[in-house]
Amino acid sequence: MLSLSTRKQFSCLSSYAIETISERNLKTIQPFFETLPTDPYLEGNYRFRRFSHFQITDRQLTQLPHAFFYQSKTYNRLLGNVKRDYEELSIALVQSEPFKQAVLTFFEFCRQCSPFREVGVHQIRIATHLNQSGNPAPEGIHHDGVDLVGILCIARQGVSGAETQLSVVKGAEPILRKVLNPGELLVFNDHQFFHYTTPILPIGNSGYRDVFVFTCPDIPFDSPA
Repeated sequence: MLSLSTRKQFSCLSSYAIETISERNLKTIQPFFETLPTDPYLEGNYRFRRFSHFQITDRQLTQLPHAFFYQSKTYNRLLGNVKRDYEELSIALVQSEPFKQAVLTFFEFCRQCSPFREVGVHQIRIATHLNQSGNPAPEGIHHDGVDLVGILCIARQGVSGAETQLSVVKGAEPILRKVLNPGELLVFNDHQFFHYTTPILPIGNSGYRDVFVFTCPDIPFDSPA
């Protein structure tokens, strides 16, 4: 049976989990989303993004050398087979304690479900205004090509939508529909579940949604060496 679980109850094959991280602590890192560069690989100028990857040893984060981000068309029909070169997360963010604790919270699940000790961190803002929706998953329902995925909501400001959905079979009725609130971390096995997040629309003139997407391993399996 597929079910929501706590970290202690989490099964890599038969459940997903939602952890709550202190929203007050996360507010200290929200300003780092204000300076995200535009994602140059997506039309519309509504996605802003950075990417870094880390090795975890004895609960210590070591930032790994800069790397391209690559997915084949097997996993991303929109931007598959494209080497994407994103700017690194800012040094001040990486060194902040709330950021480290968020990554380590996700890594506790990785230890259960993956032999890898590397975590990829995608820092993403999706923006919307009166004339344009913002699409967190323009590639549609998909796998990421990793063992484990975590989506941590940092902020929702002036938006509706962004319902995250998990499905066992592509095109089937989702087994989870959840609008993540600030401080909520959704973790799931990428082999077991397809995932998708619905577009956002502004409640007023404009709005945005800030998230970290964590993956283990850091780079999809089909990335070129």
